Amino acid sequence: MLIQFCKSKIAYATVTEAELLYEGSITIDEVLLKAVDIIPGERVDVLNINNGNRFDTYAIAGKAGSGVICLNGPAARLGLAGDQIIILSYASMDPQEARKSKTKIIHLDDRNRIKN
Repeated sequence: MLIQFCKSKIAYATVTEAELLYEGSITIDEVLLKAVDIIPGERVDVLNINNGNRFDTYAIAGKAGSGVICLNGPAARLGLAGDQIIILSYASMDPQEARKSKTKIIHLDDRNRIKN
């Protein structure tokens, strides 16, 4: 049996823009993706702290060091620039492997720079 284990968490990211006329996804600064081992195209869950919306989409790498967090396509209806969000990714693991694993977590400041 496999379980879904939270492998990565980007906490307190600030949405910098929302682009409705786009096919979909969330653009995330490449530095942040690498810090938590999320690869472009990987499925992520997005939790909007400001309005309670939760949705899944896939990650796109944004310019490294830019601090970009952009909600694209339909996701742009679920958050606004300035909203704080949490971004999660998961991995399928057997329970024994999950017990040995640790979630990679980063916390961001108000400019989407890593605090920890």
